[in-house]
Amino acid sequence: MLDDKIKELVAVGAAITANCQPCLEYHSAKARELGVADDDIFEAIKVAQQVRRGATAKIDRFAAEHVSGQKEVVAPAGCECR
Repeated sequence: MLDDKIKELVAVGAAITANCQPCLEYHSAKARELGVADDDIFEAIKVAQQVRRGATAKIDRFAAEHVSGQKEVVAPAGCECR
């Protein structure tokens, strides 16, 4: 079971990938209330930014293939976190 600090760090990451400023403000403040260091919050943000960049790159490639007239378009899965 995840403790409350880890849950808030996950929520910080989710806020970044969802581009939700109010969520980021809320969950980073909540994490601080629980004693999470700013360095750890920033690390969660950096990981989320990497995930978001991977997902963005994949949807950009998908869109380009879709518009190019490819007959069968299969939606890509995952966010390329490798």
